[in-house]
Amino acid sequence: MMIQVSDTPWTGENDWPPDSIEFDIFERLKDDSAMHAYRSSNALTYDINIRKHITLSAKALNESQATFELFTATRANKEYWEITNAGGIRLRYGVEPSRGIQDIFDNSDLYGFECATAMVIIFYHAALQVIGSRVFNELFPNIYLYSWHFDSDFGLESVKTHYFIPGDVVYFNNPDFNVESPQWRGENAVVLDNDTYFGHGIGIQTEAEMIDILNDLRNPDSTQSAYLTNVVTRTDNEHLFNQTLSFRSPWIQKQPSIVVQHNKNSISHQNYLRYLKNL
Repeated sequence: MMIQVSDTPWTGENDWPPDSIEFDIFERLKDDSAMHAYRSSNALTYDINIRKHITLSAKALNESQATFELFTATRANKEYWEITNAGGIRLRYGVEPSRGIQDIFDNSDLYGFECATAMVIIFYHAALQVIGSRVFNELFPNIYLYSWHFDSDFGLESVKTHYFIPGDVVYFNNPDFNVESPQWRGENAVVLDNDTYFGHGIGIQTEAEMIDILNDLRNPDSTQSAYLTNVVTRTDNEHLFNQTLSFRSPWIQKQPSIVVQHNKNSISHQNYLRYLKNL
């Protein structure tokens, strides 16, 4: 058993219904060879709940009318968002962050963005469902959606592993992508249940189906296949859980995170971190 709570191995039962996504997530956490440590049982439950809602938000985005677009063609509801010269989506002054994020799903036909941005939108939307509007608005007052840029209170981490858990984001690399359509250099995808993945612009597919689709988007004479990498991006749910336990005055100004303007669609979180380090 690789779940640890308060520095001791977790001995609690899996109390979720066997056919539930929570049950599947718990079993995947338990069977991982890597340790998943939590300060409390509430933090464990919170992690499972966030992961569940990441999968639900991914499915909701898949069923929406939001389209895959290059940075140059980014679209958003102008009532809530403004589009920057780099193709980012910045929350308008005076708009509640919760309303802006929810509108992406409520009026999805007004939105278009690339796949890394889609992953961050899914993370924000999942958090909103779990922590509620009041806390969400306190934590994320100045949302800017661009590639893998993320708020410091919603930490992301990338780890090397071939063991995937629902709620993770993986990256399908397409090393010999067609130079005329560089947006298919790869695909960020949310790990769902039933061994499927959601990638914005491709939809919900199995691993083999995702690779076949990317292979069709290679250079015409290529023999180098796309493949699923061994790097997983995860939300730092322990950190976010701790942040929700303390009230933050709306008058406190947060230090904005650095944004890397790279203009490369569909990059992995790991590559985005490399850009940050080189600033």
